[in-house]
Amino acid sequence: MTIAERATTLRLKDGRALGYAEYGDPSGTPLFYFHGFPNSRENARLADDAARRNHVRLIALERPGFGLSDFKRGRTLADWPDDVSEAADALGVGRFGIVGLSGGGPYVAACAAKIPDRLTTAGIVSGVGPLTERAARKGYPLSTRIGMWFWRYIPFLLTFAMWFSALSVRRNADNALRWSIRRLPPVDKELFDRPEVWAAMRDDIRESFRQGGRAAAQEMRLYLRRWNVDPKTIPIEVLLWHGDADTMVPISNGRYMAETIPNCRATYYPGEGHFLIVKHAADIEVALLAQMRR
Repeated sequence: MTIAERATTLRLKDGRALGYAEYGDPSGTPLFYFHGFPNSRENARLADDAARRNHVRLIALERPGFGLSDFKRGRTLADWPDDVSEAADALGVGRFGIVGLSGGGPYVAACAAKIPDRLTTAGIVSGVGPLTERAARKGYPLSTRIGMWFWRYIPFLLTFAMWFSALSVRRNADNALRWSIRRLPPVDKELFDRPEVWAAMRDDIRESFRQGGRAAAQEMRLYLRRWNVDPKTIPIEVLLWHGDADTMVPISNGRYMAETIPNCRATYYPGEGHFLIVKHAADIEVALLAQMRR
């Protein structure tokens, strides 16, 4: 199936289009997938096979400005649960599970805090923590932390960086992907030797910058600012997975979230990197399904 054939939108109450794609088993247990940064609905292709085997209806939603979703000026983390609830209603889904990869992690926390009664399970995979908290960001190299400071306090630099990223992807997505993975640990780089992984990630990065770099700049600002959702207020159990060799989102993020969410069951993978959703999608889905049935 081509990208165009997977392209689907629904209309929200405020008139915005929300892009999404479905993977796995159409009649399976509903699980909404929140993509990473700066990804798109294509990100969930990496979990498609596992979702089919586990009879999961995997519904990948695109946040505002990414892929097919309309940009929303001034949005916050706490706005996302409303979009998810509207999408579920439009798709005929009552209660559902959620799982977020990397930059999708904060949005899992937002939903778990704001709409817990609609959730059957919640999972965070290689998730970003609140970058205003020293304990969460301490695992990043000094150069990255300095970069975060400049992006937070000199917004033009962030806007330019995301504009340049979008331009690079438009010119040559394969080269842009090669550049983006250059600092990954060997355990992650090996995954990109698989043609299906490379193709999925290349299509994903293209779709993430389909509308340019504005949404990516907006989203990075949300990560760098204090969240308007407090993980300490989450009333339900959250499952969390993180690799201790992750260089994109260091394990300090996962440990912070595991210690802050009142009821969090964390699994740490020794020697594993960022892309747990490729290597461990089946195990993650099985754990989420088991929680749904409790």
